[in-house]
Amino acid sequence: MNSEYFSNDYQKTPFMLFFRVAVYAVLIIAAIYFLIPLVIMIFTSVKTMNDIRTGNLISFPRQFSLEAWKSAWDTACIGVTCNGIKGYFWNSVKITVPAVSISTIIGAANGYVFSKWKFYGSEVFFSILLLGCFIPFQIILLPMAKMLGMAGLAQTLPGLVLVHIVYGLAFTTLFFRNFYVTIPQELVKAARIDGAGFFRIFFKIMLPVSIPIFVVSIIWQTTQIWNDFLFGVVFSSGDTQPITVALNNLVNTSTGVKKYNVDMAAAIIAALPTMAVYIVAGKYFLRGLTAGSVKG
Repeated sequence: MNSEYFSNDYQKTPFMLFFRVAVYAVLIIAAIYFLIPLVIMIFTSVKTMNDIRTGNLISFPRQFSLEAWKSAWDTACIGVTCNGIKGYFWNSVKITVPAVSISTIIGAANGYVFSKWKFYGSEVFFSILLLGCFIPFQIILLPMAKMLGMAGLAQTLPGLVLVHIVYGLAFTTLFFRNFYVTIPQELVKAARIDGAGFFRIFFKIMLPVSIPIFVVSIIWQTTQIWNDFLFGVVFSSGDTQPITVALNNLVNTSTGVKKYNVDMAAAIIAALPTMAVYIVAGKYFLRGLTAGSVKG
């Protein structure tokens, strides 16, 4: 009896069928458990306030309405303003796009240097840089606030962009350095023999094979920056606040009647960009993380 026949025959045993059914059952239950809050949020966001008051938490909307979504976007009162979360949403876009782009590009260059152009003390410098991955946000608040004040960037969007670039460099450098270490050093040596310099090797050899780790870095940085609350609430104010701070202010507002449908709609709008990033590129995330784990 060959191994292939034995394997197929073994998979048809009652025990293996039961085991497979049990695994799928557990996965389905876990998926339902984690999806229930999202379903409740969606249902609540398309209900009227009268429907919310008279119905139960997970009931289907008796009257479908998108007024809460329109209010959350355009007219919801956040603090003393009633312009909705639209402006704060675009603030987060203006912060996230440049911060992710710059930190990823610099991280790629750093990883290239630390892996292929080592210099005296490079390992020590890299180890010191890695400390940034383990430093809690709270530790850098005061020195960062002082630096932004001295640079004239306090309470501004460029200031928040700078904060996220600096804090994200340790992570992006680590990602790219570990990825580039697996690329054979002989390629770099051959290119140098042919006359290629630092930048030509980087752009012609390293970057073309870096798409998986670029996806990892972009997803990581986008999620961290878009969902950040602490830096946003400390280093911004008023019209320069990101979406997370505006959402907190909206949910905790004490003016007028509490509108749960508007709160849920605003929360879903705030979560849509990161959800979209994972839907579009999520399948490449794990592939990129493990791309540099095995050499050869």
